[in-house]
Amino acid sequence: MAQIESLFVTRLYQAPLNEHGPGVDPAELAASCYSIAEDDEAGQDWCEENGYPGYTSYASLTDLPWRFPIFADIVAALDAHVAAFADDLAFDLGDGTLVLEDLWINILPEGGTHSSHIHPHSVISGTTYVQMPEGASALKLEDPRSARMMAAPTRRKDARRDLQPFIYVKPAVGDVLLWESWLRHEVPMNMAEEERISVSFNYKWV
Repeated sequence: MAQIESLFVTRLYQAPLNEHGPGVDPAELAASCYSIAEDDEAGQDWCEENGYPGYTSYASLTDLPWRFPIFADIVAALDAHVAAFADDLAFDLGDGTLVLEDLWINILPEGGTHSSHIHPHSVISGTTYVQMPEGASALKLEDPRSARMMAAPTRRKDARRDLQPFIYVKPAVGDVLLWESWLRHEVPMNMAEEERISVSFNYKWV
């Protein structure tokens, strides 16, 4: 009898951010993101110079948890989520640990996209979702084997979820998603009239 099993599984973690930590109010977090964006002239200039849609603090602010207590609360929760995910991944960290490397705000307006990318030099990356209006774009994840499939046929539209070449995940406000940093992902065009707000982050092994 034939036996078929799945090998080399790619894991995706999804949970409410407030499942761990002191708790974060999404409305308060959204207001903080807008306040920071309004005051961050260096970030605004970087976005304009680089044709970045909306706003990101990625290239301008590296100390959000120190500047704003609500971001320190986010990190406290993320530390616990990342530890749980690392345990699920069966990581042997030895005497090391996974620590926050960077954390940044994304405010994506109508029509804005974040093109396909990975997060080099990090171990676990992710996003927590602050504002997701109706029609806001999902997260698009790409099968990491795509470049090696060569002459393989495309998958049928009714293929099982674990065989699809792309997976779209539509998180709710307050969710956190985690994945290994080598996993290619993107944010398709935001079709909502309102802005899509998220906070993204990387963890490294030290």
